[in-house]
Amino acid sequence: MKTINRILQEKIAARIAPNKAVLIFGARRVGKTVMMRKIVNDYPGRTMMLNGEDYDTLALLENRSIANYRHLLDGIGLLAIDEAQNIPQIGSVLKLIVDEVPGISVLASGSSSFDLLNKAGEPLVGRSTQFLLTPFSQREISQMENVFETRQNLESRLIYGSYPEVVMMEDYERKTDYLRDIVGAYLLKDILAVDGLKNSSKMRDLLRLIAFQLGSEVSYDELGKQLGMSRSTVEKYLDLLEKVFVIYRLRGYSRNLRKEVAKAGKWYFYDNGIRNAIIGAFSPLAIRQDVGALWENYIIGERLKANFNEGLHKEFYFWRTYDRQEIDLIEETADKLTALEFKWGNKKPDAPKVFLEAYPNAAFHVVNRDNYLEFI
Repeated sequence: MKTINRILQEKIAARIAPNKAVLIFGARRVGKTVMMRKIVNDYPGRTMMLNGEDYDTLALLENRSIANYRHLLDGIGLLAIDEAQNIPQIGSVLKLIVDEVPGISVLASGSSSFDLLNKAGEPLVGRSTQFLLTPFSQREISQMENVFETRQNLESRLIYGSYPEVVMMEDYERKTDYLRDIVGAYLLKDILAVDGLKNSSKMRDLLRLIAFQLGSEVSYDELGKQLGMSRSTVEKYLDLLEKVFVIYRLRGYSRNLRKEVAKAGKWYFYDNGIRNAIIGAFSPLAIRQDVGALWENYIIGERLKANFNEGLHKEFYFWRTYDRQEIDLIEETADKLTALEFKWGNKKPDAPKVFLEAYPNAAFHVVNRDNYLEFI
């Protein structure tokens, strides 16, 4: 089987340093364990790799004393802990190890930023670097396919997404079953475990509503009415979904005009396949009504992946005025503003005049099937 090297692998390996920790976040099944093993295998010194879901690991780390950790890690250069959020008091454990075991480097992964940051973030301030691993980016997949194959596989990416195992599967029925299993067995389980939530049906219903409103502005009050819950509960659930890397929010961009919408939000999925599995929609593009939304979700997702993988430090927004002029994506860096409009068809609309007047130095591009590879 062909292998795909993750863009982040070299960057993470380069940040491993004595008495420092590197934290890797990402949803389940995006390839954290595989990448960690490669980093551990390539490390020149002695290593130890533990799994936070293993009882032996919990027993080894349970005695939180300097003497125990120095004895356990004697001669070890790199300690790697997968699924570290499952270890009680993981933040204090890692802080003690990093501070008190001479020369030790630590690599830890977690499938929830809520868990691992809450449990490890504060104690490790100044001692850690954080990375987010997403499903495969198209740049990574291009290691095993040429441009012609990439264009041939575009429909599959829009429908089944880019989870590593999905990309490697050739049978569409297997892809469908795998994605349904992820949503059922892992995704909701992780969300409910994060905050001790009991009502999985409400969470699934909320995810379905977000999936159907993909790329549209979301009203928390309206979602609350449909689900029979308060606005604050809707916001809490969406926050949890964001912290387990299922969805992310784009806010409205506004710097100059009073008529620009700034407070509204749009929600997108990190992976098209997960979105489609949540609503059970795996039909071919030719008979779908949501192709435009899938296209938008896919391209924005690829831009987001590049931002994480390359460390570009971009901020992402959408832009709209109260009289409904809009642009799908605004990317902002310290010295550059880029506006992107996504079209599944061949239309090439001009940028809204009011936007160009307000931001004369902004670049504007229309991304369609002819030129999309230039933008991902």
